[in-house]
Amino acid sequence: MLRRYITVDVFTDRAFGGNQLAVVLDGGGLTTVQMQAVATEFNYSETTFVLSPRDKANDAEVRIFTPVRELPFAGHPNVGTAFVLASLASESKPRLLFEEKAGLVPVDIRREQGKVVSTELTAPQPLSRLAEISAADIAACISLAADDIRTDRHAPQVVGVGTPFLVAELHSRDALKRARPDAAAFGRVLPRDGAFSVWFYTREVGAAEASCDLQARMFMRGTSGFAEDPATGSATVAAAALFADLDPVRDGELKLTVGQGFDMGRPSILLTRVRKQDGKIVSAHVGGSCVQMMEGTFKLAGEG
Repeated sequence: MLRRYITVDVFTDRAFGGNQLAVVLDGGGLTTVQMQAVATEFNYSETTFVLSPRDKANDAEVRIFTPVRELPFAGHPNVGTAFVLASLASESKPRLLFEEKAGLVPVDIRREQGKVVSTELTAPQPLSRLAEISAADIAACISLAADDIRTDRHAPQVVGVGTPFLVAELHSRDALKRARPDAAAFGRVLPRDGAFSVWFYTREVGAAEASCDLQARMFMRGTSGFAEDPATGSATVAAAALFADLDPVRDGELKLTVGQGFDMGRPSILLTRVRKQDGKIVSAHVGGSCVQMMEGTFKLAGEG
């Protein structure tokens, strides 16, 4: 059978920016091995497969694959998949509900003049604060000195709201630019508490990036060596939840605009908000704009 796919650039309002995503609209009948092979063939940071929901009250089951593994939850795949499905739908729903391995993921749809312009997910799990990592170890992973790591706000730590990441703050924008993945150090430090990737950021933002509160980067293992992700929604929303957890404010909403991918020529803008009530996190969200890029079909050998 012919299976239809659409690709989108996520967390951007212009083509060839943001993070690429392939959405396979006809995922039913594919095995896990086949899905992984297709995701490896696309070789984007993630590919999603849309299946019929197990519960008819929901809109779809969504499975998410990197080129090397399946993920229980991820940010830009949800934002992009919701954008694609909402754009194709005849009914203008304000929210889609996706079944994923990490749980049920709601994604809100924003339209202007009937056109989908952005989407925003709600994280499926509460914040998990797991292993703390030394400044020296995280610095080694990204080829920096321990002095480049800032620890006065929080130690480098594995955190997650569905998928765990090692999160660390750097002192400067210069250090963020200089960072490079080190395979030997990665092998010593990760995986840790389910985290395979490092997301690191700085609050020192240049004048040309003044619309952002933070600038971030993320390194992960790819099919051959290491890859850099242009926009990592699941890490960004986990970090935002960490910041909210550390904030002494008991009630309110923390909003942040995060830039990522600027140093690799694919600028991305991620909008986060975390709601607190009585000192506890009520919900954590991340969203942004998307641009549809390509569409096509494929047929796997042996399929009718």
